[in-house]
Amino acid sequence: MKYTSTATTGVKFSGEWKRAYRTLIRPPLQLKRNRKFNGKKAICAKIEDNQPVVRSSRPESCTIPTPSKPLSADPLGPKEIQMQYKTLGDTGLLVSTLCFGTMTFHGGTGLFRAIGAVDQAGADQLIKASIDAGINFFDTADVYSEGESEKALGQSLKNLNIARKDVIIATKVYGRVGQGRNDVGASRGHIMDAIDASLRRLQTDHIDLYQIHGNDSITPIEETLRALDTLVQNGKVRYIGVSNWLSWKIAKALGISQFKNLARFDTLQAYYSIAGRDLERDIVPFLEAEKTGLLVWSPLAGGLLSGKFSRENQKPADSRRSDFDFPTVDKERTWRILDVMTPIAKAHNCTAARVALAYVLAKPFVTSVIIGAKRLDQLEDNIAAVDLILTDDELKQLDEVSALPPEYPGWMLPFQSANRIEPIARTVPRMSDTK
Repeated sequence: MKYTSTATTGVKFSGEWKRAYRTLIRPPLQLKRNRKFNGKKAICAKIEDNQPVVRSSRPESCTIPTPSKPLSADPLGPKEIQMQYKTLGDTGLLVSTLCFGTMTFHGGTGLFRAIGAVDQAGADQLIKASIDAGINFFDTADVYSEGESEKALGQSLKNLNIARKDVIIATKVYGRVGQGRNDVGASRGHIMDAIDASLRRLQTDHIDLYQIHGNDSITPIEETLRALDTLVQNGKVRYIGVSNWLSWKIAKALGISQFKNLARFDTLQAYYSIAGRDLERDIVPFLEAEKTGLLVWSPLAGGLLSGKFSRENQKPADSRRSDFDFPTVDKERTWRILDVMTPIAKAHNCTAARVALAYVLAKPFVTSVIIGAKRLDQLEDNIAAVDLILTDDELKQLDEVSALPPEYPGWMLPFQSANRIEPIARTVPRMSDTK
């Protein structure tokens, strides 16, 4: 058994290794289809009998297109969606680049009632449409509608007779779920109670991705990690992630995991959109360096990029953002972004929302974009963003209009490193200069 190196990005298998690769890997992943990588250095060839198997130096950027069933009639949508898949951070688990978020399920009371009140029949319809389009990744949280969102997701998968192995379920723990002093946070006690409650509501024996939903300022990071590691060891959880943390705290957690031999965070779930690119200042370079996956929430900035809003219509009557102005964005910059997005959407005969999603999907550091919907037509339009390929010129226009204002130390770094590797001009001394 041997392998021959063909490039810095991959190896060429031969003999028994090639046969083993084809037997164990290719059939379930259907890798004979062309695979596409979003990173600049990532290259992957179509696998044929005599071609090299090339792996990316950034495995989390690998995408594998898979044709899905056609969506229902939609004049703006494609006839067939080519769903893409990426590895979940630095793991071997493949997730669709669109993740369906279930915050709109049930409604509950207060805030969640305003976000959405999709009943069980509506949930079944949305989940089925998602799966038919190739989505295998579903996100929820124990705090959404007081746990009813988890219940609705679990029941939908049962009603639709979806095999558990065919879906990736992500849920979250941290938010307050009761009146007790310890019914909130990332302590070992709360995590151990919360996991069992989530498993019951989801009607499953394991969570694929269990995420800490927020920053716990009083629980030591090691306590949280040890609790999560226990869940991984006993099979209740397979991968762990975090949401809404600062980069220094994630870095500290990764260091603890490495030196204490504990399960490590594979993903960060964070807000990112063309109207809010703050993540690019510090967190994105960190995630790329650590090969940590990025799951994007609110890619439409809470509906601000849905097409309902404009400089002239800043509070449309049929949008929840009119009553719940979240997440925070620079409104004036957003109006300028929409001014550029509108003609691009018109050129592609699609909605502004689809352009906003396509922009985020085009970022190589994004693993999966979480989309939510209350209606089937919303979901179908969002899913169609997978097939919208923006031109280099369009991406350049959108990059420029949405650019963040300079901040220290960001503006200092390129200034100081501009001539770091430039050749130094050397002069040969004349004999007269040495006397």
